[in-house]
Amino acid sequence: MFRIKLLLVSFCLWITANGHVIQRRQAGNGSSSQPQCSLVDRLLDVLQNDLSRLEGKYDDLLEKYHRIVETTSNLQISFAKLSLDKENAVGKDCAELYKNGVKLSGVYTITPSNGQSPFDVYCDMTTDGGGWTLFQKRMDGSVDFFRGWEDYKHGFGNLNGEHWLGNDLINLLTNQGRYELRVDMEDATGVKAYARYDNFAISSERTNYQLTIGVYSGNAGDSLGVHNGMAFSTKDRDNDNYDGNCAQNHKGAWWYNACHRSNLNGLYHLGEHASYADGVNWYAFKGHKHSLKTTEMKIRPIGFKVASGVSG
Repeated sequence: MFRIKLLLVSFCLWITANGHVIQRRQAGNGSSSQPQCSLVDRLLDVLQNDLSRLEGKYDDLLEKYHRIVETTSNLQISFAKLSLDKENAVGKDCAELYKNGVKLSGVYTITPSNGQSPFDVYCDMTTDGGGWTLFQKRMDGSVDFFRGWEDYKHGFGNLNGEHWLGNDLINLLTNQGRYELRVDMEDATGVKAYARYDNFAISSERTNYQLTIGVYSGNAGDSLGVHNGMAFSTKDRDNDNYDGNCAQNHKGAWWYNACHRSNLNGLYHLGEHASYADGVNWYAFKGHKHSLKTTEMKIRPIGFKVASGVSG
């Protein structure tokens, strides 16, 4: 900018010097002129304003750059810690991993206490003190949940997204200790609620993964208690108390009675739907004709010590 100013000042002086010669010539011809540097002054003003704007933009870009660098650094630290946690931590469930130092939510390998082979699960390490092992998640309708017995037996989906862990693994987990259940849900408008049960387990395939559920608490309403003691049913394995097939009629797989007050493995309608009770429904929260946007079913050992000040 200094060089530009210097050039313009030199140009102005040249114009002024030559202007005196022109002025003398014009005076001899009976005319007069006043050459001056007003044009140069205006150009300098424009350049100065442009420079000020550029400096302002530069400061903004520099600030954004520093924020990006800081964010990237924090992410690198978090990922490094997560990798270290995954490499070193051992546990029979997410609660044990949490106690062994894992504090970030994500997919981890757990090793059951009964000698079974290790397997991966998604751990929620933030909700209500953390330590939750997920076995069901709905979030975007990307996975088909209207499936048969074998799929629900072995599990399906993506642990980082929509999935069912598998009834065999849920049975294995809930029979290595005493667990509570938490069901987090969100409707299509963004309203969130949860249901909590102080005991949860399912039996083996020999008794059709029969449900045991405890006492309810929360703000979503109890829509699972009526299913206590029921066997699991799918579209190709009818174990309900209804003359027909609840799983076929309500397009899901669940511990149907005759038929349901909850249907979290139903069709992903997302919001209000005209069809009756075949969506991702939790009756006490939004009725039989509102399909929830997100649901998470997760378990944690009874008596897990929650960090002070964390609840709900």
